[in-house]
Amino acid sequence: MERKVAIIGAGISGLLACKYALSKGYRPIVFEAQSGIGGVWTKTVEITKLQTPKLAYQFSDFPWPDSVTEVFPDQKQVLEYLESYARHFDLLHHIRFNTKVVSIDYEGASSEVQQAWALWGGTGEPFDSKGGKWNVTIQDTKSLSSEVCEFDFVIICVGRFSGIPNIPEFPQGKGPEVFQGKVIHSMDYAAMDYASAKEFVKGKRVIVVGFQKSALDTAMECSTSNGVDNPCTVIYRTEHWNIPDYQPWGVPLAYLYLNRFSELSIHKPGEGLLLSLLATLLSPVRWASSKFVESYVKQKLNLAKFGMVPKHSFLQELSSCLISSVPDDFYNRVEKGSIRLKKASSFGFCKEGILIDGETEILKTDLVILGTGFKGVEKLRDIFVSATFQDLIVGSPDKTVPLYRECIHPRIPQLAVIGFSESVANLYTSEIRCRWLAELLDGTFKLPSIKEMEKDIDKWDAYMKQYSDKNYRRSCIGALHIWYNDQLCKDMGWNPKRKKGWFAELFEPYGPTDYASP
Repeated sequence: MERKVAIIGAGISGLLACKYALSKGYRPIVFEAQSGIGGVWTKTVEITKLQTPKLAYQFSDFPWPDSVTEVFPDQKQVLEYLESYARHFDLLHHIRFNTKVVSIDYEGASSEVQQAWALWGGTGEPFDSKGGKWNVTIQDTKSLSSEVCEFDFVIICVGRFSGIPNIPEFPQGKGPEVFQGKVIHSMDYAAMDYASAKEFVKGKRVIVVGFQKSALDTAMECSTSNGVDNPCTVIYRTEHWNIPDYQPWGVPLAYLYLNRFSELSIHKPGEGLLLSLLATLLSPVRWASSKFVESYVKQKLNLAKFGMVPKHSFLQELSSCLISSVPDDFYNRVEKGSIRLKKASSFGFCKEGILIDGETEILKTDLVILGTGFKGVEKLRDIFVSATFQDLIVGSPDKTVPLYRECIHPRIPQLAVIGFSESVANLYTSEIRCRWLAELLDGTFKLPSIKEMEKDIDKWDAYMKQYSDKNYRRSCIGALHIWYNDQLCKDMGWNPKRKKGWFAELFEPYGPTDYASP
């Protein structure tokens, strides 16, 4: 009997899920609300480029074309690369474009029966032999007509950097409603075509809120349009180790953090006594590596001059997947006055602009662009009809999203989530997850008991809290991506050691091509 598999989203994770499901003989249907593939890459700020060097951000069996010579390709080049991948593996005719998944609803064992399960889905199998199904409600985004489709398995690939914008909450009388100017989210700004975006900010006093990639790119564009006549003010809460390049003091960052030796200095979920002892003994190496990178960033960008030296370590930044490269010329523009930096723990709106808490001077402005991220957890939760499943997928607010191997919720049957937790190169990580999931669907291995999976989730939760601090809900595996991949390899029956020789195994960086074959 042919098993029906639904994939929600045709971004990078959705394309990979489709490709590897096809490799196992399934005929998946990918539902994509937009008219094309690419997810977050379909609409970006004009100057946006890949944040990871392209060799670390590529498919294991489909390298970048020789025509792309840049180390950090731009949005157009990334999108063309993804489209050529989809064409090469004949994925496009499996995608239903302009089709939004409104909700998914499980039809099978009762809640009481599910609560008594010792194994995932009751049997540990990805498909229910007793007929459990997912009813997927879809809507044509053009005609607005709806229908319900039935599937044996659902793969959610909606990501966390789109959809529901994170709008800060303000006390009554201090929100955007009292402001006489305009307030938009960076998502709305990125959705404009490039010419319209330039015209939109031109001649305006603009405030950008945030200090991550979208906020920095937006501030750069406003600065280009308006110069020192109408400088762009960037309001930020926390300084970040935004790096100028990936070669601190001439040493490739990958040799400092993306090899097995670097991971020996970090305490790992599920480590034994020997690895725990090694991590403790190598803590000076861990500290020195972080200080080495920090010293370079501080000197290269002259952070002390601008009061922008972060209080946390570079390792915490990496462990939180918050590493991003600062746009070229950003701090030069700060020095020249076309970009102004303003730190604020909190602020509110007034008629003429923004008032920083504790200050009396109003920051007068015409336009506020909120580069404050997205509510990825809410987007994931809202897909489910069942309130029980909504609560399960979100988990406790003081823990990470509870996914085993960052893919499977132990108590939600016949469903996987790909691309929600982060790494230093999300394409790379999504690919091995999709391969792992394809092997699970194909019966190559079975999941452990629900209790064992929950124990493993708790261990990863403790790790993320230790190294990511307040950013643990990002579920970042960035500083332990090799250790994480090792677990997936062992599940699939692959040799986790992918290099030739002990020296290479210990010191050479790991990347996508290391996992090109089983």
